[in-house]
Amino acid sequence: MIIETNSREETFELGKRLGEQAKSGEIYCLSGDLGTGKTVFTQGFARGLGITEPVNSPTFTIVSEYEEGRLPLYHFDVYRIEDIEEMEEIGYEDYFYGEGVCLVEWAELIKELLPETLTSITIEKNTAKGFDYRKITVTGGKLIEE
Repeated sequence: MIIETNSREETFELGKRLGEQAKSGEIYCLSGDLGTGKTVFTQGFARGLGITEPVNSPTFTIVSEYEEGRLPLYHFDVYRIEDIEEMEEIGYEDYFYGEGVCLVEWAELIKELLPETLTSITIEKNTAKGFDYRKITVTGGKLIEE
């Protein structure tokens, strides 16, 4: 499924819709270049889970935990992972196979650790279509219900 958004608000709302439908144990892999709106999407996703606290990219901590929603959200940013063993050290299996929902930025860097069943979300920008234009491709897992 391909969705086009034309503002930060639309990207946030798309994330929110996915978060509202998320189920325990699901993994969402989020990819896109720097500045494409991954954090805005994630903030919407968190809101869809009922999380109201500020959500930021966990670039330097690898994973941020948000427990206040209807399901826990585990937000990974694995951009700085240099060795797959770092994921083992933080106990990634407890997150991936636990009761919460995982959203993993830069998941392609740890593809050998990912389960077969997941939802992949790719965000691309195209400035020729506008500064805030985003093409968001959602594949695998359960796709967005209208």
